[in-house]
Amino acid sequence: MKFGLRLRGGLLATLIMFGAPVLAPVGAAFVSSSALAQTVQSISVEGNRRVEVETIRSYFKPGPGGRLDQGAIDDGLKALIETGLFQDVRINRGAGGQIIVSVVENPVIGRVAFEGNKKIKDEQLTAEVQSKARGTFSRAMVQSDTLRIAEIYRRSGRYDVRVTPEIIEQPNNRVDLVFTVEEGAKTGVKSIEFIGNNAFSSYRLRDIIKTHESNLLSFLASSDIYDPDRVEADRDLIRRFYLKNGFADVQVVAALTEYDPEKKGFNVTFKIEEGSQYRVGAVDFRSSIPNFDPTSMRGYSRVNVGSLYNVESVEKSVEEMQIEASRRGFAFAVVRPGGDRNFEAHTVAVVFNIDEGPRTYIERINLRGNTRTRDYVIRREFDVSEGDAYNRALVDRAERRLKNLDYFKSVKITTEPGSSSDRVILIVDMEEKSTGDFSISGGYSTTDGALAEVSVSERNLLGRGLFAKASVTYGQYARGYSLSFVEPYLLDYRVALGLDLYQRQQLSNSYISYGTKTLGFSPRLGFSLREDLSLQLRYSIYQQEITLPYYLANCNNTGTPAINPSPAFANLNGIDLSSTGGLGCYSDGEASLPVRKELASGKTLTSALGYTLTYNTLDNNKNPTDGLLVDFRQDFAGVGGDVSYLKSVVDAKYYTPLVSDIVGIARVQGGMLNKIGSDDLRMLDHFQMGPNLVRGFAPNGIGPRDLNPFGTQDALGGTKYWGASLEMQMPFWFLPKEVGLKGAVYADAGGLFDYQGPTSWTATNEVNAPGCIRSTVNPPTAGTCTGLVYDNGNTVRSSVGVGLIWQSPFGPLRFDYAVPLTKGKYDRTQEFRFGGGTSF
Repeated sequence: MKFGLRLRGGLLATLIMFGAPVLAPVGAAFVSSSALAQTVQSISVEGNRRVEVETIRSYFKPGPGGRLDQGAIDDGLKALIETGLFQDVRINRGAGGQIIVSVVENPVIGRVAFEGNKKIKDEQLTAEVQSKARGTFSRAMVQSDTLRIAEIYRRSGRYDVRVTPEIIEQPNNRVDLVFTVEEGAKTGVKSIEFIGNNAFSSYRLRDIIKTHESNLLSFLASSDIYDPDRVEADRDLIRRFYLKNGFADVQVVAALTEYDPEKKGFNVTFKIEEGSQYRVGAVDFRSSIPNFDPTSMRGYSRVNVGSLYNVESVEKSVEEMQIEASRRGFAFAVVRPGGDRNFEAHTVAVVFNIDEGPRTYIERINLRGNTRTRDYVIRREFDVSEGDAYNRALVDRAERRLKNLDYFKSVKITTEPGSSSDRVILIVDMEEKSTGDFSISGGYSTTDGALAEVSVSERNLLGRGLFAKASVTYGQYARGYSLSFVEPYLLDYRVALGLDLYQRQQLSNSYISYGTKTLGFSPRLGFSLREDLSLQLRYSIYQQEITLPYYLANCNNTGTPAINPSPAFANLNGIDLSSTGGLGCYSDGEASLPVRKELASGKTLTSALGYTLTYNTLDNNKNPTDGLLVDFRQDFAGVGGDVSYLKSVVDAKYYTPLVSDIVGIARVQGGMLNKIGSDDLRMLDHFQMGPNLVRGFAPNGIGPRDLNPFGTQDALGGTKYWGASLEMQMPFWFLPKEVGLKGAVYADAGGLFDYQGPTSWTATNEVNAPGCIRSTVNPPTAGTCTGLVYDNGNTVRSSVGVGLIWQSPFGPLRFDYAVPLTKGKYDRTQEFRFGGGTSF
């Protein structure tokens, strides 16, 4: 006779009554403890089909002497239930007290399927659920998977989702698992409000956070979808923004979210306690380390007396000081900032305390989550390695560099205790993301007309951190292709090597009478001198030629005939004056002398060395509101090739917030082209300016110009230019922030002058062009036979205008209307200008 006790869900296998060590079901006769002293091998197993007998026995751990006591049996029963392999587990007693373990195994999942899911693919859901085909079926796991699927949909903004699991039984103890999904509509953010913000408008704060309100174009983006993690991150963004602008006591007390059933969306409210705005009253440096001069760190401080207290400047100062101390041999130095507030004067006295930190070393750096990216690509971003002194500033810098790579959705570096008290293990947790891009772009501008581009790029080629891009461009007036490759760590040094191969074709249009074809190759090296200063060295070699319709170059390829050729000259050159109204070849127009000379020269090879020095303190490279950006470029042509020159260009932009979300922009620019050697400068090497210098003027509309009234009157360009611009950009406060519209008012001034290209073209036989060798600037009388008649006045051009800027889902668009105030006699204007494009 057997006594049985059925157990589920972790219930105890036995009842212990009055402390007696007896295992028996209710109503069964008690068995002496000596009869229960079984060994593991004596356990009988019933009902198992896939799980081995020895596997089940292994969950029962014997005590001293190899015997199983009551506690071991209870623990074994619990362990078997927790495996999830069994629907039911029972422990019975046979004759003589023998232990019999009866199990009912969970079914095997034949397949896992999803129905009704349109917004999220099967592959993504399969990767998220724990129930797998050919795995063990568990009702608890199915319930967990159901909640997980619903959570995935909520993260994508669909809070009305319904997920129903269906279990279909199959023969041989197998089941099919089907999750039926009712996705529901997208749940967006209907309103974002701020309470307690006095120093900054709600419009300005909406520009700081990542969550946006729903609008008519929300279907093109996902930032309006309610995501609690994003809202929580926005709290920190608001706090950091205030701390950067002097509000040392700011607190973002709460981010309140409420679902509005009428709007079918969430209302988000951020509650802010700003506190007072502080300026830096004093900056001091103190050190407790022997032989360390704290004042030597002053040059590494970005905190200045009188400036607004900026927590980011303090943090960057701490990082640079700590790194510099490590370089000087103080590997364990720790820089701790402190601040004493003067509540009446609203100032903060900042103190940088430099102390000896704990002597801790890095035992290991463990990488987790990089399934595609090679380990060395990650490790080279660290300035520390295993065995080095632990330096938190260097670790934070490595984390920032890894995030800037844009290979990962998230990067987090934490520490774990090492094998001893003075050892730590760095844990680098990453989640990789797609780094390849396929883009089809389209755009239109009043200069280049319609334009389309197809490009393929990869930021992390083969997981080696390489960048590669191929693109093809085709438009009304511009066509070509380009291939680019970048190795960010040349020979394991922090030097980027770039290689560019390109071909461009510019067609003639209403602004230029000629076309150009350019084929070039350019290797370059990039260095980061400091966080805000970078240097690029480059070599460029390219071949260029001009294309012209025949009728614009049919007067004379060896000289410039008179505008009104004499009968003798016409007869000598085969010009039929009777059929051209006495104008001969000029009746259908004629390109300027420098253009035709370039045409006759054929293909020209340019070989140049150059560099660019960039200083950048912008707060946001994409949409700056504060900071300075300065570019200085120089190129020296003459390292072989057919031309020689030195070209220098500087461009500086300064952004500063004014009042009520208005941003002021001041820009100055200038350039100079210097002749080297005795050869003339080519017209194509001159600067060509238009709305890129002074808005309101046509492309190539400014500067020296051919004045031949019977020719195309091409712009000749200049060797010197300057420009200055003041602009104010402001939001439209009556429109939602998410629309992305801003207005602009501006004033521009500038000039382009000093043409130094060809002015004459000596004929092989001067009889063919009598009197047409001389050059005349600003000719005294029309019709005088000259080599090149052109205007070279140094007139100041100026204009005022308004603009409309739209950060649209289709890409950045800008519309400008500018009115010239002063201009040259022969300049060409274009009051309206439009440009923009998109990727889709």
